[in-house]
Amino acid sequence: MRRRHLVLGATAVALLAGVAAGCGSEGTKTATPQTVIGKVPKPTPTTTAPSTGDSAAGKNIFLNVAGCGGCHTLNAAGSTGTVGPNLDQKKPPLSLILDRVTHGKGVMPSFSGSLSPKQIADVAAFVFQSTHS
Repeated sequence: MRRRHLVLGATAVALLAGVAAGCGSEGTKTATPQTVIGKVPKPTPTTTAPSTGDSAAGKNIFLNVAGCGGCHTLNAAGSTGTVGPNLDQKKPPLSLILDRVTHGKGVMPSFSGSLSPKQIADVAAFVFQSTHS
């Protein structure tokens, strides 16, 4: 009986030694980069004006409160500014208009400190409706 335990014990040790020797023996594996063919889809622009925005009030804000016409061309406002993009040509999505008026970017200042959220929604509704009709 003692001999049988020795044989089983020796077999188990040999088996464990073989398994341990095989672990990691193939070296380190790294992922192989693969080229993906195609394009990432662009998000669909918003196609409706904000339910809280009043386009008529937005026109007044565009022209008389925020002075948007000094920088932007927009036919509906009769403005011909050339500092910022021509809004008639760009036809920005509503989400972009709201973001730019709220946060600004580049030479475009943020109006979050000078216009209320309602006024921002109004001017965004005006620009969007004027460029998407």
